[in-house]
Amino acid sequence: MPDTAQRDAPGRPDPDALLQRMQQEGERAARGKLRVYFGASAGVGKTFAMLTAARALREQGSDVVIGVVETHGRAETEALIAGLERLPMKAMPHHKLDDRVLQEFDLDGALARRPALILVDELAHSNASGSRHPKRWQDIEELLSAGIDVWTTVNVQHLDSLNEAVGGITGIRVWETVPDTVFDDADEVILVDLPADELLRRLRDGKVYLPEQARTAATNFFRKGNLIALRELALRRTADRVDDDVRAYRHAESIRPVWRTREAVLACIGTGDDAAQVVKSARRLAGQLDCDWHVVTVATPRLAPLGGHERANIEEAMRLAEELGARTETLAGSDIVQAVAGYVRRHNLTKVVVGRAPGNWRRSGGSLLARGRALLALGLSPFLGARAWLFGRHSFADSLALGCPEIDVIRVAADAMGADTRGRAQPAGGRADVREDPAPNDDSSVVAHRIDYLWAVAWCGGASLLSALTRPWFDLVNIAMLFLAAVVGVALRHGRGPAALASVLSVAAFDFFFVPPRMSFAVSDVQYLVTFAVLLTVGLVIGQLTAGLREQAQVSVERETDARTLYELARELSAALMPEQIIDISSRFLQAALGARSAFFLVSPKGRLLPPVIDPTQRGNDAIDPVLAQWVFDHGQPAGTGTHTLPGSTVLYLPLKAPMQTRGVLAVEPQKWRAFARPERRRQIDVFATLIAIAIERLHYVEVAQQALVSMESERLRSSLLAAVSHDLRTPLTSLIGMAETMQRTEPPLPASLSETVDAMREQALRMRTMVVNLLDMARLQSRDVRMQKEWQSLEELVGAALAGMRDALSRHRVSVADLSALPLVECDAVLMERVLCNLLENAAKYTPPGTGIRISGEVAETEVRLAVADDGPGVPRGQELSIFQKFTRGERESATAGVGLGLAVCEAIVQAHGGRIWVESVNADHTGARFVVALPRGNPPAIEPEPPEALESALLAAHGNGGVPVAHDAANKESS
Repeated sequence: MPDTAQRDAPGRPDPDALLQRMQQEGERAARGKLRVYFGASAGVGKTFAMLTAARALREQGSDVVIGVVETHGRAETEALIAGLERLPMKAMPHHKLDDRVLQEFDLDGALARRPALILVDELAHSNASGSRHPKRWQDIEELLSAGIDVWTTVNVQHLDSLNEAVGGITGIRVWETVPDTVFDDADEVILVDLPADELLRRLRDGKVYLPEQARTAATNFFRKGNLIALRELALRRTADRVDDDVRAYRHAESIRPVWRTREAVLACIGTGDDAAQVVKSARRLAGQLDCDWHVVTVATPRLAPLGGHERANIEEAMRLAEELGARTETLAGSDIVQAVAGYVRRHNLTKVVVGRAPGNWRRSGGSLLARGRALLALGLSPFLGARAWLFGRHSFADSLALGCPEIDVIRVAADAMGADTRGRAQPAGGRADVREDPAPNDDSSVVAHRIDYLWAVAWCGGASLLSALTRPWFDLVNIAMLFLAAVVGVALRHGRGPAALASVLSVAAFDFFFVPPRMSFAVSDVQYLVTFAVLLTVGLVIGQLTAGLREQAQVSVERETDARTLYELARELSAALMPEQIIDISSRFLQAALGARSAFFLVSPKGRLLPPVIDPTQRGNDAIDPVLAQWVFDHGQPAGTGTHTLPGSTVLYLPLKAPMQTRGVLAVEPQKWRAFARPERRRQIDVFATLIAIAIERLHYVEVAQQALVSMESERLRSSLLAAVSHDLRTPLTSLIGMAETMQRTEPPLPASLSETVDAMREQALRMRTMVVNLLDMARLQSRDVRMQKEWQSLEELVGAALAGMRDALSRHRVSVADLSALPLVECDAVLMERVLCNLLENAAKYTPPGTGIRISGEVAETEVRLAVADDGPGVPRGQELSIFQKFTRGERESATAGVGLGLAVCEAIVQAHGGRIWVESVNADHTGARFVVALPRGNPPAIEPEPPEALESALLAAHGNGGVPVAHDAANKESS
């Protein structure tokens, strides 16, 4: 069979779709091709496989170069690099270590070389600071845009969507990730797989990491259970991508038959009482197969006159499917078999679950004539089509099996207990008969239907009267056409039932009034019987088709109206600049589209729900319950009418869920109770709530962006001003300090009163110089103009230097230093870290009473070395543990103490520049006393010989000249008197 037999038969392809496809293919051809070697973890052989394929391509004469390849010391991988051109790396200075240079991929060199294929290993790699792009996958995007083919590698834990799942399995979170769109847009994905036992053997043999790294990896990440789970994730992710490729190819080639490449389940529900049973059976089947599942119902023209119980069954089953996680959709079409078959083929579904109840598809199924058309379209004999049309022996399941022979049609078992699901469709309080649209069994609906039938009689009477008037000029054939026109008119205006009645009445009136012998149902010529049969058949068919087109047009108009309403709402919300405008626009659209009153519970800046805001054009609503709205906000779940939480309420409460967080609660009260029980209306109001939430979040982030911009500009201006002023003040202050010290050393000595004045001048000048130095440090740190000279330093020596420098400030306090000789070396800038300790000691001396103690201690954590400075002062006010480190922030009890609140901000900036952290905690239970802790990365320091505990005390006494700061030392980290 040719390929064209597999494609959609009706009509030519859409020219616009073909043009768009050609444009996309042209853009795709201009870009380079991306191949990704994908694996479960390091060591499976991704780089090895990439280099092997590259060597084979190089031997065929292709221009292949290596941009960057990480061998991790593997001899086998290193051997494959020989013979391949390798681009030189680009030297990038470390942004924290001036003496360290990082080797990064040279993007500009690759663009200038412009090979046909370039190998760029480790797709998720983060580039060094100062590179053009922060991530390597962005470098690859630029290479692809330049028309260069790229081969790369990536592990499953580096994909954004799986990063958290892998972290939960292994207990190790990887921070270098790649957006899934990069992986999905790749032209080729090659899975490099290796069993867990084989990978562990390679790890033990030193083929994955160096021996010392392999031992650590074997006890952490490379455990057998972790590797098996990662392998499953990699296989499933690759299968998902292949499934997307298959679906895209089927769509591009217009292939109709289902390809059984992957299991997927579709549940078709109708008006039978077993609709919920069908949904549950499909859910169990999908769970057993571990696959996606869908639930659909078909809104055929025959579905419109459903009764209240039948419609309630469909609505309840659709709600149940959504709660169980299915993808639900209401299809439209005149033939249910064609609608379901089209959905099956679009989504490449393999199994369809249908019900067994007798009335499941009786009223919502396609017509017998449509069944015959389906059979004829499949190429079956006209006899089978006529037989199906005449006797209707094919059920929906049989018709679907004939229409889609490549799928499995499963009929659920009948309910052996004869359980009736009607009670579940009725809410508490017995108000199930109150609905948005009147059911046919309601009084108003019954009256309307009776009037439609009376109109059918009137149309036939009018056709008879008109035919009697034209009888002298018209033949019987033309008179029959008048009756057919009446049938069409009834179908257009009044529906299927009246049209069928009009067909029968038209034939009877034509026979009684116009066929000889007139005024009698007797027939003088047997040929008139054929005329009556044809007239009746044509009338019924034309009436049904016309009524069906009318109902389809009504459905299309309703859907177009809903789509236009959503478009207009989104357009107006996008132009709103204030929350009041969003509330006004939303209230107006809710009232116009759904006839519902609304109230909005917005969120305060502190995250609390504010009182409801009601549009002033609507009258007050006493049914709004703030307590229920708070529950909806706290739990993020809808409540009220049409839900399972307080369904007796007349108001529907919906959380305004935006992409980042919940932005409030929308309360909607329809005109008729349980109007939102219909899935279509519920989906519409859910879309309304989503658009409103996104609009509110957009305003929030616009305000955040404006505040951030103002803050950035203010900070930049403040930093520039402080730097300028500080530079201008530094020289005069230095001169002032020098002159004061010179006056103190003059001979003969100054009088006592004058000497005190000079001392005060020097002290104030020193304090001013400290403030200026802090200002300069803060300005440089913010502008990243500080180049740190990191070396391995002893914390014991840093503490000794800081104590020596703060001799005068600490002269009225007792300083206790624990044994710090056992602490390992830390890699830091000695000058900057000494500044941190000086600021902490000055802060402790400034804000604690004279005579109190200041304690310095240290400890070693798992990955950190911590140094603490504690005092017995009033402590940090509760709630200011974080804000105390902000610039120009001072505690409430510091108002009488000189200073501008920059010392701790400088400390935090310096510590963070070292990759560490600093915090403050209370010493006592009553929040008195402060303990500032500086934590620096532990690293791998060189080994040092321990010094005796007396070394620190001797050094400090020598530095202080046996006077000044009284220092006590105790190896047990206890204060000595």
